[in-house]
Amino acid sequence: MRRHILRPEFTVAALNARGPGHLPGWFGIVITAIEPGHLSARLPIRPEMLAPNGFLHAATVIALADTSAGYATFAHLPTGADSFTTIELKTNFLGTLTEGVLLCTATAVHSGRTTQVWDAEVSSEDGRRLALFRCTQMVLWPKPDSAPARS
Repeated sequence: MRRHILRPEFTVAALNARGPGHLPGWFGIVITAIEPGHLSARLPIRPEMLAPNGFLHAATVIALADTSAGYATFAHLPTGADSFTTIELKTNFLGTLTEGVLLCTATAVHSGRTTQVWDAEVSSEDGRRLALFRCTQMVLWPKPDSAPARS
């Protein structure tokens, strides 16, 4: 069984540096902690993150949970792996907010050489569970050079 091995180059600062210029930076997602098998993040709610019905848009919650699980996957890739891609995700919504801060904790369920599975719980600052999220990530490895050498 492979333990959840955290790659040392993926510090909180290094993970937060990945956000600007991409969706996590645009949303304002901030990684607050990383340790073997776990990652924590936060997201201050802005009015444009609400749906037209006045409640938090589901995509906002998914962006936080998916970013948390994705950054955790990067930080736990096996040595030699290039990257990963999401092959499945699911979210159960349990509540909502209209203001404040969303918190997320991603926890490794499985961190193998070909796949990783992460659970993420999104909550309010007062501890109310808002969503449960699970995703499966496929680990991407360098492609062998299959083209024959030409002289």
